[in-house]
Amino acid sequence: MFYALIGILLGALAGFGGAKLITSAKGKKLRQLIEDAESKAKKLLADAESKEQEALLKAKDKAIKILEEARLEEKRALEELKNQQASLAEREHAFGGKLLELEDARKSVEAKNALLSEEQQRIEAMKREETARLEEIAGLNREQAQSRLMQLVEEQHQDTLISRVRKLEQMETEDIDRKAKNILAVAVQRLASSHVVETTTTHVELPSDDMKGRIIGREGRNIKALETLTGCELIVDDTPGMITISGFSPIRRHVAKRALDKLIADGRIHPGRIEEAVDEAKRDLAIDIKKAGEDALFQLGISMAGIDPKLVQILGRLKYRTSHGQNQLLHSMEVANLAALIAEQLGADVTVCKKGGLFHDIGKAVDHDMQGGHPELGYQIMKKFGFPEEICYQSIGHHEDKPKTLEAVIVKAADAISGARPGARKDSLELYVKRLEELENVATSFEGVEKVYAIQAGREIRVFVNPKAIDDFAATKLARDIALKIEQELKYPGEVRVTLIRETRIIEYAR
Repeated sequence: MFYALIGILLGALAGFGGAKLITSAKGKKLRQLIEDAESKAKKLLADAESKEQEALLKAKDKAIKILEEARLEEKRALEELKNQQASLAEREHAFGGKLLELEDARKSVEAKNALLSEEQQRIEAMKREETARLEEIAGLNREQAQSRLMQLVEEQHQDTLISRVRKLEQMETEDIDRKAKNILAVAVQRLASSHVVETTTTHVELPSDDMKGRIIGREGRNIKALETLTGCELIVDDTPGMITISGFSPIRRHVAKRALDKLIADGRIHPGRIEEAVDEAKRDLAIDIKKAGEDALFQLGISMAGIDPKLVQILGRLKYRTSHGQNQLLHSMEVANLAALIAEQLGADVTVCKKGGLFHDIGKAVDHDMQGGHPELGYQIMKKFGFPEEICYQSIGHHEDKPKTLEAVIVKAADAISGARPGARKDSLELYVKRLEELENVATSFEGVEKVYAIQAGREIRVFVNPKAIDDFAATKLARDIALKIEQELKYPGEVRVTLIRETRIIEYAR
């Protein structure tokens, strides 16, 4: 089409040019040129048509080739589909066969179960018949025969049974003791604590004996002001360079000591200055108390994010609280560490044990100012500051005979270890003797007991019984009863071992 347009254009140009040239003198030559141009145009048209035909033939060949490839691809896809259908049909046939086999196996099992059930029913019926015949022959039913048999065995083998029971109890006790000692030994070994015993008095050193007169003041007005503001008693005796501050509250004693130190360093001692010094000492002590609580939490690795600052302040007050001469803040930290170590080995909640151990005696920080026992006060304090029940219960649980939770048992054990270790507490001679007498009196209150000795600082009692009144079986029961009565009636740190001794001596003479 394109070449045809070119030919028409050339023809028009040639005709137009020829019309002009005919009128000229060279008309003949121009006509020859026009004829040549027409022949060239025809030749170009012929070439264009030839090329067009070749292009069409090539396009047809290519289209035929694409169609053949598509047919081949379709044929391959159809063959693959047929193969897959054949494979699926084969699998369906195999699966159907498996289902039939399983169905046959199920029916076979059900039939066997039915036969087994029938056989079991027949065997049970035979057992009932045999039991009825035996009961008819013996004149006793099953329960009566069993009771009679046990009675005969017990009468004939009483000594053997007692020996076996004692051996089993001893083996069990030894195994439990060994495991418990291993756990406690590991916990105590990993915890190193100082042995500190505090008293109810505080001493203040003086630079000279003349300072005693200045502290007493004219007609004793200075010392009276100090005693009134601090609530402590100042003892000025013949001890050189020393004044003793006596008081039941450690916080008041430390306020008095700090105030005295400030007055001695300042040199001005009169009622007005004394009041200022006491106020300064109270402020300094409040800061120290808060820091003590924060340090305790930091050393134990307990985050202060969820603990109210007021509770931290109350915890710090335990630094100036003692029980049997033992510092209560150090005791609480020791209990927290021990409880956490034991909880790790027993698989208990370490967080509950650590927090419960630290705050188990928090009630002692306020028991001088509030009515009630420190376990109840501690429970109320922890509840007030949003502690969960399992932690609050530690305050009460460590004073119960049988705590309700494993964590409470662990805290109770850690509290006993901390209070019973050497050097932890300081008892007077009268309290020590009284505890030993109470242990001996509990054991002698039972019949058949001849002598009782409390040894190992009250950690063990030896009980001697009358061998004629108490046999081996009764001796085992008596030892348990004595231990139970000690648990119920007496308060003691740690545990008390009850050793009961029954001795039979037979003497004969050969003449």
